[in-house]
Amino acid sequence: MPVSPARAAAFDILLRIEQQDAYASELLHARQYANLSHPDHALVTELVMGVLRWRSLLDERISAASSQKLGKLDIEVLVALRLAAYQLLFLSRIPARASINESVELVKRARKRSAVPFANAVLRKFSATIGDVATEDASPSQDRYAAVLTAISTATTPAALAQLSAHPFWLVERWVHEFGFDTAKLICLHNQSVPVTAIRLRDPSLENELRNAGMHLEPGALLSTARRILSADVTKTRAFAEGRVAIQDEASQLVALLVGHGSRLLDCCAAPGGKTSILADRNPDATIIATELLPHRARLLRKLVSASNVDVVCADARKLPFALPVDRVLVDVPCSGTGTLARNPEIKWRLSPEDLTDLHSRQLEILRSAMSHVAPRGRLVYSTCSLELEENSLVVEKALAAEPSFHLLDCREELQRLKNERELTVDNLESLLSGKYLRTIPGVLPVDGFFAAILEKT
Repeated sequence: MPVSPARAAAFDILLRIEQQDAYASELLHARQYANLSHPDHALVTELVMGVLRWRSLLDERISAASSQKLGKLDIEVLVALRLAAYQLLFLSRIPARASINESVELVKRARKRSAVPFANAVLRKFSATIGDVATEDASPSQDRYAAVLTAISTATTPAALAQLSAHPFWLVERWVHEFGFDTAKLICLHNQSVPVTAIRLRDPSLENELRNAGMHLEPGALLSTARRILSADVTKTRAFAEGRVAIQDEASQLVALLVGHGSRLLDCCAAPGGKTSILADRNPDATIIATELLPHRARLLRKLVSASNVDVVCADARKLPFALPVDRVLVDVPCSGTGTLARNPEIKWRLSPEDLTDLHSRQLEILRSAMSHVAPRGRLVYSTCSLELEENSLVVEKALAAEPSFHLLDCREELQRLKNERELTVDNLESLLSGKYLRTIPGVLPVDGFFAAILEKT
């Protein structure tokens, strides 16, 4: 029995994620899958992201049906089992027989024929126990996905929340401590749902063009220049191909807007360039230096940001090869990405508490290096897409303690300015703030989790 192109592609992508620490968002748009039909590509995305979001829940159910410990299975066999388990649990429109048979074929395709009888037995036993995935009071006709999300909302302890929402316990426990149990639950629910795609309109006239191209749009949740896509694929439009519209989460857009205006700007760790593009659009007469450590990411940055006033420099932000004073700096540091788990669910299975300590040290080095390039009365915006204190306020506080010529500004003032200029559409500014810091919490707001601090040199 041949394996469908969609399931074969999903299997290959999941295997690369496991073996090479690759990222789903990049692999799903890789050139080798460009020829898949639209329905097949949609199914690949559903399978890959679904398996990654619910991996621990799938493994729990597979383990209950398996005669062997999952840690002893070849990774190819385990990935095939996860693919079938996700389809059996969540995709009721796909016949169980097809899910089982094709996953068994994937085991053969991976040259693990000795595991074929085992995989077949596990999946048939698994399939027979599907009925108890929903909550006890869920109606039989309720969508399976909705039933599992409902089960998450009934959790009353951090351990139950972690188990039901397929999150590592240590991560959920941190969020409960930092944000409270109810907010942690909202974060987990958000992470297990398909996030809305947001776009940035570089010209207001683009909206009519996109609608005429078949796009169904609604206003952004935070910004007047943002739109949320309800249906259709914006990447197939002429406006996207020409770079006149960009896919970018609204919280990410907001961070770039906090930088403001200047004559000379520095954007550290700039790739892939979404924020750089906003800086260039808002400062067309300024000189903008965008730095990136890795050569291939610097090339990507240059490709995606074609503005003539942006100079791309391949350099380590901790040791920048120039000493020019700049009046505006954006330091969007490499981080854990725990604010983006709805889009990058593989992160939660790779990250460990020890990683946060390493990230903190690197982020502090980058921030202090960038601070040395700020001109008197200049400003610096430090940002992450992380929810963790070690990467956010603790980095800023330590940097300020070592650099007395800087002080922390209140993000409220910049947010109010953006609101007065009708760029920010949120009525309740408190939902965007944690003290003097910008902090967007996924689930509380329908956006990714971002942190930002504004530092000024006195």
